[in-house]
Amino acid sequence: MPYRRTDNVARKLAARHEAILSAAQALAAEGGMAAVQIAPVAERAGIAAGTVYRYFPAKTELVAALVAARSEAEIAALDCAAAAAPGPLSALAAIIATFAARAFANRRLAFALLAEAVEPEIDAMRASYRSALARAFAGRIRTAMAGGHLPPQDAALAAPALLGALIEGLIGPLAPAAEDAATAGAQVQALTLLALCALGLADTRARGLVVQVKLPPG
Repeated sequence: MPYRRTDNVARKLAARHEAILSAAQALAAEGGMAAVQIAPVAERAGIAAGTVYRYFPAKTELVAALVAARSEAEIAALDCAAAAAPGPLSALAAIIATFAARAFANRRLAFALLAEAVEPEIDAMRASYRSALARAFAGRIRTAMAGGHLPPQDAALAAPALLGALIEGLIGPLAPAAEDAATAGAQVQALTLLALCALGLADTRARGLVVQVKLPPG
């Protein structure tokens, strides 16, 4: 008779998998992708290195799982923000501000996941995350255009350009530091305003949208 995992065993395996990914994320948030190594991850998770290897035979597989998990969580956060907005333009402003606020809240991790210099094979894994973010922006831009709220433009071109500007302004080497929550909030709002104006909204209308956006907690 073939072996079948009990629910209890399945829960333990899932919990261990989550603990490994949580440890990898914590290390990436502290020291970037270079800090995500099997031995330190095992130590942070409180398990043996051999156990980590059973789940992830190589660092690249662990990093791929981490990037996929963070991508899923971030896209879900953008979708949630857009769903709570009253209209297409508000939804667009909401996802821009939400992305900016969440990146600002953990700049080191965001930098590791999006912009840090890494090995080519790891950068290829991160490309799927950047593509998912660009698609999320492009979808909201197209919806706003379809409703006549934005001037005609190439959403497939505007979305990655917008993403690049946000990354540089939020977490790039030239991005200004924010010493307190009020300053961080003001910078997120300023970048959201910049993005909306770049997409063709008049300054006064863009400012009204930015004021209406409820930023997620840092």
